[in-house]
Amino acid sequence: MKYLVVYTSKTGNTEKIATEIFKTLPGKSKDIQRVEELNGQEAETYFVGFWNDRGTCSGSIMDFLSSIHGKRVALFGTCGMSGDKEYYKQVESRVSVFVPDDCQYLGCFLCGGRMRPEILQKYRQMQQVNDSPQIKKLIAAYEEGMLHPNQEDLDKAKRFVLSLIENIQTDLKGEK
Repeated sequence: MKYLVVYTSKTGNTEKIATEIFKTLPGKSKDIQRVEELNGQEAETYFVGFWNDRGTCSGSIMDFLSSIHGKRVALFGTCGMSGDKEYYKQVESRVSVFVPDDCQYLGCFLCGGRMRPEILQKYRQMQQVNDSPQIKKLIAAYEEGMLHPNQEDLDKAKRFVLSLIENIQTDLKGEK
């Protein structure tokens, strides 16, 4: 198989991006599966998706990434702190370390995502104790995240995939 989209999704955000990536991948030699349901299929190129779990990915994604060897790997994910490019870089850095050295790391696409309601409840409780600018920023990020992933995010994910496919094809032509 040429491409395999593997992901985990808690609120449906990452699943939306995974579906868009799968639809964008060319040809028929492709599949999409939740990491929890993975059945041992292998591919030349993996698109691995995760939801942001305190600045990194879940243990199941860490384990999956660590098990891939000699393949091309691209990451994608959703973060509640939408639009913060510096934070996205930190998340990518923390997750990409799980891609083995014998793999070709292709890059990462991250976008905002809706957070669970309990998180807003936690922020509101914190605000009652200390109404600081930091807590206001967290609440604003939560509210912004409720609007994502949106069509613009899906379009960016599509462009990310198309760019990677073009780079892969260019690399393959250069190897001949």
